[in-house]
Amino acid sequence: MQTGCRRLADSTKIKIANLVLLACATVLSGRACNAQSKLAGNAPTFQNLHNGIVAQSGTVTLRVTALTDQILRVQMTPSGTFGEDASWAVLASSRRKSVEVRPVEDAASVGFGTASLQLHVERDTLRLMVTDLAGNVLSADAAGHSAEFRGGAFTISKVMPEDEHYFGLGDKTGSFDRRDQAFTLWNRDYPVGESSDPTYKAIPFFLATRSKASYGLFLDNTWRSWFDFGKRERGVYSLGAEGGPLNYYLIFGDTPKQVLLGYIFLTGTPPLPPLWSLGFQQSRFSYTPASQLVEVAKRLRADRIPSDALYMDIDYQDRLRPFTVNAKTFPDFPQMVAGLRSDHFHLVTITDLHIADAPNQGYTPYDSGHAGDHFVKKLDGGEFVGKVWPGAAVFPDFTRAQTRQWWGSLYKTFVDEGVAGFWNDMDEPSVFDGPGTTMPLDTVHRIEEPGFATRTASHAEIHNVFGMENERATYDGLLKLRPNERPFVLTRATYAGGQRYGFTWTGDNRSTWNQLHLATQTLMNLGLSGISMVGDDIGGFLDSPSPELLTRWFEVGAFNALYRDHTCAGTLSQEIWVHGAEQEAIRRRYVETRYRLLPYIYTLAEEASQDGMPLVRPLFLEFPGYMDGVDSEFLLGPDLLVAPPEETAGDYQVQLPPSEWFDFWTGHKVAALPRNAAGDNTADLPTGTANHFPKEVSVRPALDVLPVYVRGGSILPMQPLVQSTDEIPAGPLELRVYPGQRCEGSIYLDDGHTFRYEHGEFLRQSFTCVTEKGGVSVRFNAREGKYVPWWKAMEVVIYDWPSAQAEARLSGSSEALHTSYDDATRALHVVLPDRQTVGELRVTGATFR
Repeated sequence: MQTGCRRLADSTKIKIANLVLLACATVLSGRACNAQSKLAGNAPTFQNLHNGIVAQSGTVTLRVTALTDQILRVQMTPSGTFGEDASWAVLASSRRKSVEVRPVEDAASVGFGTASLQLHVERDTLRLMVTDLAGNVLSADAAGHSAEFRGGAFTISKVMPEDEHYFGLGDKTGSFDRRDQAFTLWNRDYPVGESSDPTYKAIPFFLATRSKASYGLFLDNTWRSWFDFGKRERGVYSLGAEGGPLNYYLIFGDTPKQVLLGYIFLTGTPPLPPLWSLGFQQSRFSYTPASQLVEVAKRLRADRIPSDALYMDIDYQDRLRPFTVNAKTFPDFPQMVAGLRSDHFHLVTITDLHIADAPNQGYTPYDSGHAGDHFVKKLDGGEFVGKVWPGAAVFPDFTRAQTRQWWGSLYKTFVDEGVAGFWNDMDEPSVFDGPGTTMPLDTVHRIEEPGFATRTASHAEIHNVFGMENERATYDGLLKLRPNERPFVLTRATYAGGQRYGFTWTGDNRSTWNQLHLATQTLMNLGLSGISMVGDDIGGFLDSPSPELLTRWFEVGAFNALYRDHTCAGTLSQEIWVHGAEQEAIRRRYVETRYRLLPYIYTLAEEASQDGMPLVRPLFLEFPGYMDGVDSEFLLGPDLLVAPPEETAGDYQVQLPPSEWFDFWTGHKVAALPRNAAGDNTADLPTGTANHFPKEVSVRPALDVLPVYVRGGSILPMQPLVQSTDEIPAGPLELRVYPGQRCEGSIYLDDGHTFRYEHGEFLRQSFTCVTEKGGVSVRFNAREGKYVPWWKAMEVVIYDWPSAQAEARLSGSSEALHTSYDDATRALHVVLPDRQTVGELRVTGATFR
């Protein structure tokens, strides 16, 4: 079935001739140039706005407004009339923002300036160019191209400088850098291959970076869209969509991190997750009957494998019908849930969005949904029916607020029985017998949503947001049913802004070394697309991994946001203990490391809930301009660098950005930076002196050691080992101090599951350290919040301490603290009472090399 935009193509074809001027060499080198070509037809007219500009040529209207000094919104219409100002992705509060601009013009262009940027609209061609205040080009429409409207479809093109790199677009495969690649954004249920496209998520945002400029482009359009980064034409990137508005945002920043913060300003931050969701999670398609799930739980505890969650895939359901339980295989479901919870497991059940088409069979989800008119329609007004796991199925119309409320109410029984979290799968939506394994494009949705005009819309328009609205309905429903408990929702499909409703994962991957490498790239690109809480299926979903591959995947996964072992029906067992005691011991060690790092990881999660920064980050997000190792290494937060080998055999080179680095496992400094005559390290030298820094470390892979490094200048909070997040750690909070430039760290803590932190029941504390001649000082800043922590003491561990000789004192006290020294790790240990207020620990007596 063709989309509506194609049906209208012949009658509404409009092409703006010569919309962009010929590019000149100065554009590619970063300088503005004058207009050359003329716009066919009437000369454009311009109107200055307090926050932007409007240009019109015939019926073609261009409007550019400044939301902030660094975020511009660009809208263009061929009809002279802009549609409703509504968005599934961009927050209404952000869309309403604006700043006053100052008009600027010259003989060739009209535009405006903000405190950071200047927008130039070519008088004769309407070509857009954005420069900084010095005139350096940051973004420009491409030369010799048209902005083309054909029916409801459109295409725009922009200059692609030779040194510019592109990242984002969600869970796309291929190389990490999107340059020289092309992609389609259309959510699809299809196993992930090394070059699969499209995939499960449609996030039409990318981040561009080059040596002295960074910006992002977000196309706020839910229709099938495409992005071509120079694959079709060298020096030009293009994007477009089959329908919907030409409406995009340009986000500028001095660094990639500033650009990402701008995108998060538009689309929102993730919620603070429950602490248990950051622990280890065990899953399979499927653990059934109930005894099998219980045995897995018992084995995890018997083998002392820290863990917090177990999953139930579709086979627990009666005839695979969502919101049911098979009474034969799970005869006492509430008792089973209670038993697992008493052993400190949180149960997560799958609840796919397809409702069995089962009238007059006592199936409540269908009966109540049909009675409330909650299902997607066909053109003739009947309910659309497609085949999925339960056979014939109908689909909730999530674009209706009342339908989302109804959907959320379906969770009541599970919530009352103690199920902790919910997993929304198949929400692309997947329809086994549908065209392209989804709904026909003319299927009818009804938009009945605050902020939108009430109307009908085709599936061609709604498809890419369907999974996100399913996720939203689940999240909001759980909030209503458990108002003081943080929901856990895991979705496979989503759209821009989906981070506001919980976690996602990368979908049906395979058990290959290439897929483990691809997972690193995918998680980083999802993070750069605003999705902070994300992971992949440890070990691969399809096929069965070798012992070495599964072990390595467990190691890498310990440093992801979501840490879930999951595999498909028909594959070999994939639990941590398979392949024998030696492999289990290695895997357990990394799970234990994950739990010891939870104070650091939970602090990152809380920071993400404030600013949207991903937990898993590419190196250039913390080291702007540093592109070595960017597709194979990643950072967990700002301080931990993980460098997985692609295979278990063969030496390889780890690329280290400009900083001092410590081996996480041994505590040893990897390489000392050169020092100038004053004794200061040179971490802040200009880019041109990068050859002074350690760039490569040769690593010989050992299966039991994943190379992990800590940035010098980090203070890393860690806790004693626990078997679940329910367990209170026994012992002091450990603060690992790795001396270096701008030495700092922080910790956040609350009860881990309620919203009481919104009322002051939290703890936040920051720390700094300074390395001086003969010693190190660690400063404890005053705490925020009134939450009482589990620890009564702190153990400060200072690395790269040369000998056991040391004297440690707290400010305001003349009494020396006890110290101990670990010669193997070159670490000095100092235990002190918990510090709630401002204070300083000063340790002296060292003779540094």
